[in-house]
Amino acid sequence: MYDRDIRKDGDMKKLLIEKAIGKLPNSYAPYSHYNVAAAALFDSGEIYTGVNVESASLGMTICAERNAIFHAVAEGERKLIAVAIVGGTDGERSSYCVPCGACRQVMRDFGDKDKMIVLSAKTPEDYQENTLDELLPCSFGPESL
Repeated sequence: MYDRDIRKDGDMKKLLIEKAIGKLPNSYAPYSHYNVAAAALFDSGEIYTGVNVESASLGMTICAERNAIFHAVAEGERKLIAVAIVGGTDGERSSYCVPCGACRQVMRDFGDKDKMIVLSAKTPEDYQENTLDELLPCSFGPESL
């Protein structure tokens, strides 16, 4: 079980970012040329990765973050601790890649809004860190039902 405060665990943050960077070449973005990869840490301690996969019917495209989270859920995971995201045009990591609204909502379904963090990274040393609540204020979550 992952039982540390992710906000204070620099080694885990670095590992998550490195795992995302390692998957970036697998992104499939022939239309937008905007490649994205993500690594998601769950409370089991397991890290799941995903990449964006575009379709000619662009509405059928899946984002890297949701790809990683859905893979984890298919393996029985339910409690999301952190997500690292890297990306950029033709895979160049020259800016911070932040999650879209749909990905933020899916994160909200599986992560604690006050504790879960999102790392938008260029490198393991150069990243922005936000809680999910900072990225999705006044959110609607499972407890709202």
